[in-house]
Amino acid sequence: MRILLRRLFKFTLWFVAASVVVVVVLRWVPPPGSMLMLERKVQSWFNGQPIDVQHDWQSWDDISDNLKIAVIAGEDQKFAEHHGFDMPAIEQALAHNERGKSVRGASTISQQTAKNLFLWPGRSWLRKGLEAWFTVLLETFWPKERILEVYLNSAEWDNGVFGAQAAARHHFGVDAGRLSAQQAAQLAAVLPNPRKWSAARPSPYVRQRAAWINRQMWQLGGHDYLERLR
Repeated sequence: MRILLRRLFKFTLWFVAASVVVVVVLRWVPPPGSMLMLERKVQSWFNGQPIDVQHDWQSWDDISDNLKIAVIAGEDQKFAEHHGFDMPAIEQALAHNERGKSVRGASTISQQTAKNLFLWPGRSWLRKGLEAWFTVLLETFWPKERILEVYLNSAEWDNGVFGAQAAARHHFGVDAGRLSAQQAAQLAAVLPNPRKWSAARPSPYVRQRAAWINRQMWQLGGHDYLERLR
């Protein structure tokens, strides 16, 4: 038992050190991919429906401010204030889920970035614990601007379509830096279910959600909100 505990302790130390090093390096180096991209590729091999993962990294300055603020408006309006976890939203989601009518999530952009980059799908306690750990690391070593930049480059916007540039080209035939406010709102509107909903051919629900996001963008302060991320 002592040998087992000693090995477990050493493994934990190595994991902590390695994860810190990786997160610090990715503070400046663009991630070559993500666990979510790998997951989609592996799924395609097993279901016999091959996909070409579309992904083209774009720096912060090459992504439209419209998309940055639209994603914040739609996904995490307290992004600039919290330290990785929106506790009131988590409490509300837990209360809602206990009523059993539907399942509501409360993941912040920081949590979603950690999940997309480093973790496998699922809802186990181990995975949740690792998500919390990587979220803390991101919030500790990355500025908010970097977290959002990586999120926008790793989010999925259709089956196999990852990142703002691939999404902008796929849905609207433009570069990520040229997205209009309406196009950005439609992209943000489909993020909860990007493999079912289309930003280019929005359903009535997606159009309604995009209109709400458009209003929220300006209520948050529009592009001026992004100054709070520096």
